[in-house]
Order: sequence, then C-alpha cells, then structure tokens
Amino acid sequence: MTASRLQAATRALRHRNYRLFFFGQLVSLCGTWMQSVAQSWLVYRLTGSAVLLGFIGFGSQIPVFLLSPLAGLLADRVSRHRILLVAQSASMLLALVLAALTLAHRIEVWQIFVLATALGIVNAFAIPSQSAFVVDMVGREDLMNAIALNSSIVNGARVLGPAIAGVLVAAVGEGWCFLLNGLSYLAVIVALLLMSVSEPARQPSRASPLETIVEGFRYVAATRPVRDLLLLIGVTSLFGMPYVVLMPIFADRILHGGPSGLGILMGSSGLGALIAALCLAVRRELRGLSLWIACAAGGFGVSLLGFSLSHTFWMSVLLMIPIGLSVIIQMAGSNTLIQAMVPDALRGRVMSVYMMMFMGMAPIGALLSGSIAHTLGAPATVALGGVVCLAGSVVFAVRLPAMREHTRQIIIAHRG
Repeated sequence: MTASRLQAATRALRHRNYRLFFFGQLVSLCGTWMQSVAQSWLVYRLTGSAVLLGFIGFGSQIPVFLLSPLAGLLADRVSRHRILLVAQSASMLLALVLAALTLAHRIEVWQIFVLATALGIVNAFAIPSQSAFVVDMVGREDLMNAIALNSSIVNGARVLGPAIAGVLVAAVGEGWCFLLNGLSYLAVIVALLLMSVSEPARQPSRASPLETIVEGFRYVAATRPVRDLLLLIGVTSLFGMPYVVLMPIFADRILHGGPSGLGILMGSSGLGALIAALCLAVRRELRGLSLWIACAAGGFGVSLLGFSLSHTFWMSVLLMIPIGLSVIIQMAGSNTLIQAMVPDALRGRVMSVYMMMFMGMAPIGALLSGSIAHTLGAPATVALGGVVCLAGSVVFAVRLPAMREHTRQIIIAHRG
C-alpha cells in the first residue's frame, strides 16, 4: 500500500479523540474475544450440550434486543461519553467476577448465564452510544473511514484474541482469559478519560420517552433504504450468525481440533473480517456500497453451506475466511450507509434499531439453532442458515435498483 493510500485509509486517526479511542479499543477488544472463546469452551466442557451453548448465547445478547430502544433514547439525550465510561467500568467488573469464580474452581453454568446476561445488559446501553459517538469524534466527512477502522480493530482483535485464548485454555484454563479481559478494559477507560469531549448540544424534547422512541422506529419504517438494509441484517443475524454458538461442537466432535482448534477457526474468521474492514477503509465514496452488501450477504450464505459440508480441519479453516469477510462487508457497509442517511437528532435511536437487528436477533437465532442442532446436528443447522441467508440476499438484490436512487436522494439532501 502506497503512503498516500495508507494515509487515506487511516484519515480518521487525524482526530485526537478518535486516536485515543482506536488504540484503547484495540487492547480491550483482544480481551473481549479471548473471553468469548474461553466462555464458549467452558460451557461446552462443563455440559457438552448444544442447547446450553445456545441458551448462554441467548442470555448474553437478548438484552440488546429488549433494551436497545431505551439505550437509543439515552444516546440522543445524555452524554454518550459518560455512558461509555460507566459501561466499560461495569464490563471490567463482570469480567473480573467471572475470572475469580473460574480460577477458584467454583464456577457453575447458572453463574455463567447470569454474568453473560448482565454483560448483555451493559452492552445494550453501550453499543448504540458507541456507534453514535463515532460521528462526534470525527464528523461526517471521516465517518465512513472511522466505521471501517472500527471494524478493522474489532476483527484484528478477533484474529489475535481467539488464538491466544486457544493456547491459554489448553495450557492453564479459561480463568486466565477472563482475568486478562478484565484488565484490558483499563486501556479503553483511560482513553475515554484522556479525551477532550465537546458533544453537540441536545435539544430538549417535550415528547414523552415512549413517543421519542417510537419516532426512531417511524423513521426506519418510512425510509425504504434504511428499512431494507436493516431487514437483511435481521435475516443474516437470525439465521446465519448463530454458527458462532455451534463452533465448539464443530471444533471438537466434527473437526477434532479441541480448544486450540476452536481458537484457530475463530481467528480465521477474524482474518477474513479484518481483510474486509481494510478494503472498506480505503474506499473514499459510498457509490457501489449497496452492491457490495448484496454480494456479501449472498457470499455469506454460500460460505456457510460449504463450511457445513466440510469434515477436514484446514478446509474448514479456509472457509472461515470468506465467512468473516462477508459478514463485515455487510454489517460495516450497512452501518456506513445508514449513518450517512440518518439525521443527527435521530442517530442514537436509529443505531439502536441497527443493533436490535445485528446483535438483538442473534440470541433468538442462538436459542433456535441450539434446539435444531440438538435434533438435526450442527452441520445441518448451519446449512439451513446458509440457505436462508442466500435467499435473503436475492430478495435484497431484486429491490436494489429502487433503493439506490432513494439512498442517493437522501444523502444529497443531507449534504445540501
């Protein structure tokens, strides 16, 4: 990559607040992915149950679906910076409690469920504020690049974190992964404290909280491009993303890789996602992004089908790369287009709907996939999800020409 292209790909880093956020998140997210992999393996080791894997996944993410509307309201009325400080501190405390119980050999499945659900509640309030806070740090002109860079650090950590977790779990157990995750939150907390924040003034609203929340849903329902993007995300999250919940079963029973194999598989997915994020980072304009999203959704479905049919470890590792790549092209690309269209006054509430579709549908899918896998097996469950995702991408592609024109008109109106 030439110096000019590298500069273009990292242009959001010229903003001091975003630089602090970027490097703080990079450390913290490595710990987050370590905990995610270690927690899945711990549940599987204690129970060997696909249903309970799905149940824990449901508990950790259903709060995002239930509480995101309220979180979006807060993000539009309260300091997003302050919300993030409280949320990161609470997440650190929960990780340290999980570490203490595990290292003391007193951990039980019900405790994992309670702590995972509590973390889900924290995330429900943190994620809409974090998504909306990006534009406060970089402005609209560097928003697309900042979203792509966010995806790059999430998925760079997704490569490194699971690989470290796989080694640590095999060598010394899951508790050390939880402890390191708890300590990693210090990086992002310090970064937030060092920021010089000047958030836009919030206009006082005379509407009731319910009316204010409904206003966000009305905007989504009435704005066809936003609605279509969110529906496709919902389909992908409900039927496709639960493959993550079933990964311990693939790693152990089908591919015979154990905890280190699980780390390699998840790291491979993260590598694909990192490649996708870097591709988005070098883009300078929104033109053509909707077509990328349609192709990515279809590619995700096809890749899941291929993965479900593989019984060779390294072939499965290779297939995880396009799976991770496709997901990030779709999710980060959709995030970019939606944020380019949404008015600033509605940003927190609309991003809360985005998170409901992205993360909030996943727990329902996790519970459903765990039950289906108990009956049909993990490969058939993942294959079914791939077929549905492929069908959803076809419907989206058919609607794409009309959606493109509407999107262009909305973005031009904002720029004017």
